[in-house]
Amino acid sequence: MNLPPQFITQTQSLLGDVEWQKLSEALEEPQPISIRLNQNKIDKYGICLSQDIFESIPWCESGFYLSARPTFTYDPLFHSGAYYVQEASSMFIEQIVKQHLPHKNIVALDLCAAPGGKTTLLRSLLPSNSLLIANEIVRKRAQILSENLLKWGHPDVIVTNNSSEDFSEYTNMFDLIVADVPCSGEGMFRKDEGAIAEWSVENVDVCWKRQRDIISSIWHSLKPGGLLIYSTCTYNTKENEENVAWILDTYGAQSLPVQIEDSWNITRSLYSKTLNTYRFMPHKTKGEGFFVSVIQKPLEEDDVVEFRFPKEKGKNKKRITAQEAINNKIFEESINWVNNSNEVYDSVVYNDTLFAFPKLYMPYLQLYQKEKMRIVHAGTPIAYIKGKSCIPHHALALSNLLQINTFEQVEISYEQAIAYLRKEAITLPVMTSKGFVILTYKNMPLGFVKSLGNRSNNLYPTEWRIRSGYMPQQLLTL
Repeated sequence: MNLPPQFITQTQSLLGDVEWQKLSEALEEPQPISIRLNQNKIDKYGICLSQDIFESIPWCESGFYLSARPTFTYDPLFHSGAYYVQEASSMFIEQIVKQHLPHKNIVALDLCAAPGGKTTLLRSLLPSNSLLIANEIVRKRAQILSENLLKWGHPDVIVTNNSSEDFSEYTNMFDLIVADVPCSGEGMFRKDEGAIAEWSVENVDVCWKRQRDIISSIWHSLKPGGLLIYSTCTYNTKENEENVAWILDTYGAQSLPVQIEDSWNITRSLYSKTLNTYRFMPHKTKGEGFFVSVIQKPLEEDDVVEFRFPKEKGKNKKRITAQEAINNKIFEESINWVNNSNEVYDSVVYNDTLFAFPKLYMPYLQLYQKEKMRIVHAGTPIAYIKGKSCIPHHALALSNLLQINTFEQVEISYEQAIAYLRKEAITLPVMTSKGFVILTYKNMPLGFVKSLGNRSNNLYPTEWRIRSGYMPQQLLTL
């Protein structure tokens, strides 16, 4: 690996000659392959995976190392949201959430969320009846984030495409903010050769200053007593411990400890023993470079903790109520496609699409629907209008809210699943009824087709399809 000379000098000075030598040798080794299971789906549909290739990640209950890299693009279970491919070190977020998050419904912001590894993990860990706002400033990456969250299937999510400054006016809105800030990417050198080419001392300086600007812009959005999880995938202290120290000094915040096992080989602060920071170094822990610290905002007796919603000045003309749509018989049948026995979710129609969204957090959605907040998706899309027909949305097939028994189900083979994911025509059994049908693979819902009797229409999203027409010679799936 052709590392930048200045990076070598900087990191060798930080770690010492012996530790640097071990790190440089580790960077020449193949990167570990790890996934995290979507336990909700696996339990619901009784999915059995190839457990013989699994080795548990000790700091994440649903995380596993793999002995070989599967052909993820050609694994239907990957596309159905049965698991997420995530770097093992970043799964340590689970320990912070379990040890420090209150056991009550909260509102959380994942500020720099794409592509969605920490976001899907966070959504699985938050207490029930919590809301997660997942944000990404780059539009293309925000679309990828939305796709991954829809595949994960949890409905209590809003995905936005905004800058950190756009959240600055929402004082005391969030109980938790996760800021995996853009960084110089030193911890990704083994995973991404492009990160090596982009690295420079000048870029490190740009990054640590930008990171402070990001934290400054969202600090007032964090409730007094709320938690900030600050993380990077880099090694230098400027972007890591020095920025944490700056946050503590600037805002009078507190650095919280996280209980860890000695066997995990996690490195503590390399800058100050008074800081509770945690480093994952590839020569010590099985994963890529990662840094994280949990910071608590001070709580004064006279602090106003709850977010105050502004008075509504007007209504979005594009939004109509679900009741109006139901009265017009547009989405009457599709309401029954969702499991909402406890009436936790409300139905909202927006741009000819019906969504299920938690009633408790409807004021947040209504607030975000103003022009400044660019919503990519909110809740679970249920159905949409095409011509005069109501079509089930693909996201519904992957959602935890799916009332699966309202549709006929057809189990398909691996070859048929790949054809479906390429948006090719699927031949259904002769006895299949006409109408919307859910295709399942290994009992896991994969998506919808419309049975027309002698043929079917493939309803898989065009933008999600497998574009390659070839099959790899060596195929490994879960």
